[in-house]
Amino acid sequence: MITPRDRLPTLDACWPTLAGPAVTVAHGAGPYENTRRALEPVDLSPARGKRVLLKPNAGRVAACGSGIVTHGQVVAAAVDAFREAGAEVVVGESPIVGVRVFEAFEAAGIAAMAEQRGCPLIDMDRRGCVEVDLSEGRAIRSIRVCEDLWGFDLVVSIPVMKMHMHTGVTLSVKNMKGCLWRRSKVELHMLPRMDGIDAKPIDVAIADMSSVLRPHLAIIDGTVGMEGLGPSAGSPKELDAIVVGTDAFAADAVACRLMGTRAEQIAHLRIGAERGYGVIDPDRIAVSPDGWQEWSQPFAAPPENLTIAFPNVTVLDNNSCSACQSTLLLFLKKNRDQLFDYFPKDRPLHVAIGKGHAELPEGTLCVGNCTINHRGCGIFVPGCPPVGSEILRAIQEGHGE
Repeated sequence: MITPRDRLPTLDACWPTLAGPAVTVAHGAGPYENTRRALEPVDLSPARGKRVLLKPNAGRVAACGSGIVTHGQVVAAAVDAFREAGAEVVVGESPIVGVRVFEAFEAAGIAAMAEQRGCPLIDMDRRGCVEVDLSEGRAIRSIRVCEDLWGFDLVVSIPVMKMHMHTGVTLSVKNMKGCLWRRSKVELHMLPRMDGIDAKPIDVAIADMSSVLRPHLAIIDGTVGMEGLGPSAGSPKELDAIVVGTDAFAADAVACRLMGTRAEQIAHLRIGAERGYGVIDPDRIAVSPDGWQEWSQPFAAPPENLTIAFPNVTVLDNNSCSACQSTLLLFLKKNRDQLFDYFPKDRPLHVAIGKGHAELPEGTLCVGNCTINHRGCGIFVPGCPPVGSEILRAIQEGHGE
């Protein structure tokens, strides 16, 4: 087994820091100009003659401005800046299960941007994977990383500012999960609780992953982020800001402040910083310009109990992945009232996702392949994940329509 850090330049070799990590925030000028301004203080000359992978968040099919995917003009600004520095630039993504990455690129405006500039786009799932040892891992001991990563000298994480229903936020550190090969991303959601560790297994696993899979530069897109039920079922939140830093943890910490939270409250960031993978202590981060905190706009947190968001619906979620979570939540947003044409209105509807259920109540709506062992409890909807129309069709067929 090998680690990307054995093959890629280290962070300090690319952008040495003197008094601590530096982070730049730009605000109020739109996605392209904010990105160029935020990149200005960063010396990109070490990228000359190098191959640079830009890794946006384009794992779902969603439009610019939805708060779900990275804005195409943020990626455009990064392409232009690195090319001006003499780098060869490629944009790549490994999407969630069931998504065709080039459809996602098209919807986000990334495909049009790339065509205008002659910039290659790649599906990082097209090839095989490299098994990477995590010697410091607690929840996971290895990861399967897309083989394409080894064709690049520098990796740039370009996420969207989003709240996340299970990890608090999803920013540049967690965005690197999109470099995991194909379905192996799902495995991080299926881990059992660990004795003596209070943090969720998914948070520990992300920290484990970041021991080797950290970007050389973070460009965080806060043009339109997502609050509430992120990563894809929340509400768009316009901030018109970009955060750039060579320490992904430090950049995420600044983004957290802009979102009205603190990195110390985000388990995967806190754990990674405690292990020395990056800095989240605000006293050790040099942020420019002065007064950047005035641009903060608190993002609504995900509800702790999804029955609040969907009255009379109880979501039973045990070890599900974000693909099933997002599919179910978007389905409930669109069809909750219609569901009670088929189910009794006088008692809660139980909906189950995830493979960790020992037993389920009679009459449960079981969504996704992970619930197949409980298909006799009620209506079972196969798929990984099923699309919303398949859930509705299964309900209708289960009631004789």
